[in-house]
Amino acid sequence: MSDPAKVRRHAERVRELVASVVRSQIKDPRLGMITITDARITADLRDATVFYTVLGDSVAQADTAAALESAKGMLRSTVGKALGLRHSPTLTFVLDDVQDQVKHIDDLLAAARNADAEVQRLAAQAKYAGDAQPYRVDEDEADDTDEADVATDVTDTPRGGETR
Repeated sequence: MSDPAKVRRHAERVRELVASVVRSQIKDPRLGMITITDARITADLRDATVFYTVLGDSVAQADTAAALESAKGMLRSTVGKALGLRHSPTLTFVLDDVQDQVKHIDDLLAAARNADAEVQRLAAQAKYAGDAQPYRVDEDEADDTDEADVATDVTDTPRGGETR
């Protein structure tokens, strides 16, 4: 098992290598406006996953995926030579749809804000269905219970807690 710091360094190097090769050596016309966003490599350094984004619609994304799949062998040999490992890691390309997820989350947050504003608006206009005090209380009884509570709180015990 490799050191985690070594794995991170190799993953960063894979990302840089793939980005430079895609920019300079791959001349496939299907390759769109691509950005290599991240690369992850397994602890045994045999499998690497490269994440990318493509500017454009789903057709551009599909064309770019096909171009990357066709250039996978050249990319793998370039990465293997540059890393100097015994085994070149296999490359897997994954479309990074972060922008779509961000838009979806922003839409959900906006809907939640609107719902909260509606609840606040309804709460400001809300009134009790009945009286504010739903229980019947006789004013005479209320005064008597307050005096009785005060009377029971006072005790005849001396300060030391001794009884007579």
